[in-house]
Amino acid sequence: MSASDPASAEQGIRVAVVGYGARSPIAAHVPNARPGAYVSAVVDTTPAGRERGRAAHPDAAVHASVDELVAAGTADAALVLTPDDTHEEIAVALLRAGVAVYLEKPLAITVEGADHVLATAAETGTPLYVGHNFRHSGVVRTMRGVIERGEIGEVRAVWVRHFVGNGGDYYFKDWHADRSRTNTLLLQKASHDIDVVHYLASGYTRRVVGMGDLMVYGGIEDRRDRTGETMPDWFSFDNWPPASQTGLNPVVDVEDVSMMLMRLDNGVQASYQQCHFTPDYWRNYTVIGTEGRLENVGDTGGGVVKVWNRRHEWQVAGDVEHPIDGVASGHADADLLTMTEFLDHVLDGAPTVVSPVAAREAVAAGALAAESLRDGSRPRDVPDLPEHVLAHFARRTAVPAPPAPGRTTP
Repeated sequence: MSASDPASAEQGIRVAVVGYGARSPIAAHVPNARPGAYVSAVVDTTPAGRERGRAAHPDAAVHASVDELVAAGTADAALVLTPDDTHEEIAVALLRAGVAVYLEKPLAITVEGADHVLATAAETGTPLYVGHNFRHSGVVRTMRGVIERGEIGEVRAVWVRHFVGNGGDYYFKDWHADRSRTNTLLLQKASHDIDVVHYLASGYTRRVVGMGDLMVYGGIEDRRDRTGETMPDWFSFDNWPPASQTGLNPVVDVEDVSMMLMRLDNGVQASYQQCHFTPDYWRNYTVIGTEGRLENVGDTGGGVVKVWNRRHEWQVAGDVEHPIDGVASGHADADLLTMTEFLDHVLDGAPTVVSPVAAREAVAAGALAAESLRDGSRPRDVPDLPEHVLAHFARRTAVPAPPAPGRTTP
């Protein structure tokens, strides 16, 4: 059975998990997202990863490489959850083999790599989905609703501040800290937010400027190799203050403070800032329109999106307030919705809110911002995708996705 077989929807779909590390718990959503869907195979290049996969999915086949998986024919679809620098090669191999791909964000670590993956999907016709689950989060759905209802008029500016309070544990004790593996945390971490900026503003970045530095973690000399470990093995809120962190990755050369300015194709201007040594951990969005502005306080269940759309002096309360639904911590609810959308797309051809083109545009903005910040903050222009690639994905994406670069907003 292949994922394109019409009988697949009735018989179920075999899903492989490629890379059994810290992101692998999303595989638990597979059977809940679609009746008959199940984890049929686990792929990991390390013995420790294969053992974790075998323990979690004792009935699944276990492989040491993607080549083994393809040769065995044990999957119709695959969740690619490997380190960022491997995304391009693995996704291309699976797409060429006819295996539908759920590719964890970021799509790739370079513009060229992202374009290679999209071009391969367009060439082969194999379904490609990029796991930008944040579009399905309660806070983003609430903000999008405010905008669609016209509560703040036409969006003209978006500002994002990202307080990455767990940054030392999440990103500086393994491969994430090595720019040869991630390029920049404006991809691994910021790609969610860049994508949401584009989603809320209904446009894509065409010019970007970056600024940033490695301010804290570069000066910590306590380093060690953590091969065989994953983030839950070392995470603790007791790892504070940031300068007292121990056991950082042997290579630490990505910035722990990064900022970028963006001009979108529809004239919207946006900014994004991230800091990896703050005490708290959340995202704050401000969206300013022609008739008001919104701002979220908290970004999970229990938080609120406040709207000010009457003229007055400052006030803590919004003129209108919308509670944020969903889980109080993490993103398990968004993960389930994203997995459901992926499997429905593969089996039924259902359109998606998440867009591979938008994922590419997030990579392009983040990667080029990193180029800029490492080059004296010289501006970078984002190149367009080829028309045939845009046309291919336009047929597979829901209306709420932003328009293609250079096109008028619907």
